[in-house]
Amino acid sequence: MPAHEPKLRRWLLPSAVVDALDLDAKRSGRRPRRTARDWIVDFTCFFLAVGIGLAAADSLSDERGLSPVLADVDQILGALACAAVWLRRRWPVGLAVAMIPVGFVSSTAGGAAMVVLFTLAVHRPFRYVAWIGGISLAQMPLFYWLRPEPDLPYLASVALTVLFTLTVIGWGMLARSKRQLMLSLRDRARRAETEARLRAEQAQRLAREAIAREMHDVLAHRLTLLSVHAGALEFRPDASREEVARAAGVIRESAHEALQDLREIIGVLRAGEPDDAGRPQPTLAALDALAAESREAGMKVTLDNRVTEPAAVPASVGRTAYRIAQEGLTNVRKHAPGTEVTVSVTGARGDGLVVMVHNPAPDGPVPPVPGSGQGLIGLTERATLAGGRLAHGPDGDGGFRVRAWLPWG
Repeated sequence: MPAHEPKLRRWLLPSAVVDALDLDAKRSGRRPRRTARDWIVDFTCFFLAVGIGLAAADSLSDERGLSPVLADVDQILGALACAAVWLRRRWPVGLAVAMIPVGFVSSTAGGAAMVVLFTLAVHRPFRYVAWIGGISLAQMPLFYWLRPEPDLPYLASVALTVLFTLTVIGWGMLARSKRQLMLSLRDRARRAETEARLRAEQAQRLAREAIAREMHDVLAHRLTLLSVHAGALEFRPDASREEVARAAGVIRESAHEALQDLREIIGVLRAGEPDDAGRPQPTLAALDALAAESREAGMKVTLDNRVTEPAAVPASVGRTAYRIAQEGLTNVRKHAPGTEVTVSVTGARGDGLVVMVHNPAPDGPVPPVPGSGQGLIGLTERATLAGGRLAHGPDGDGGFRVRAWLPWG
């Protein structure tokens, strides 16, 4: 039985049900072993068949016109039929067919015939029960015509036997329907587990696609640094060798980081790995390096980090906070160049982490930048995936504020 399914008390279930519920037993190709319940039921059926046979044997002496030879044959066939009850699980159809002529000849085999008919109704579809049971019912009037009951009228004997046979068949069909209901419920539970696993995989795929859509968030910061320094080299041909070397170093480092970020995201999409696979990811402690890098690019950045234990912040939360600050600085560089931006980080364990990026209104008009707003959408998705929330928009003085809250339990 699969490891994720609860352990069943197998001895309380029929072996056929245990075999149907146990996937490994189906693969083995062997017949299921009897459970404790099967042994109890088999012994009960055997003793019931023997008891009915002994009762019928006592009444043989009261039958008129029955020769001693026929009485002996009747009892021998009845004993063999009772012994054959132990084979009813292996050959239910064949044994039921064999019981048709035996039951017509031997009255002591009546109990065994009923047990076999019950087994047929439990283990085989209705079409087998209809044919074999119909033939057995059709021969009963002829049987009691040839061998009438000494203590009952003819019609009463036929009616009681037919009613008892139909009761046995109905009981067996009810047991079969309950077993099929149990198996259908288990199959439905397995399908539900499979669907839940598929939904989880789909959620992971959607998360990876969200990370892919955030390629703009990850790469825009590096690419804007490339643009700024490349523009400086283009418009400052008279720059000193030190300034040219410093700008070239920033361009090289930004290009390297951009390629690393792009390789990481492609790896996530290909292998379905989490976004913290591969090279070490930035955490909250890397905000100082981010602010310094932005200052080297010519920005006015004020970092207000009031988290007393940045190393205690979970890696996923710190990485998300870093990406929010990074995207906020990128937006300021694109949409409000020359303004002073403030990055503040506050919070404590249990209260959550608050990251805010604020910049005042730019001094003059700023030309529109293609793709505006996509980075903020990606940040909102990233904060939501982390279990937090993000709000952004202009303030009352014409500036812009991005504020995010991230869980820190």
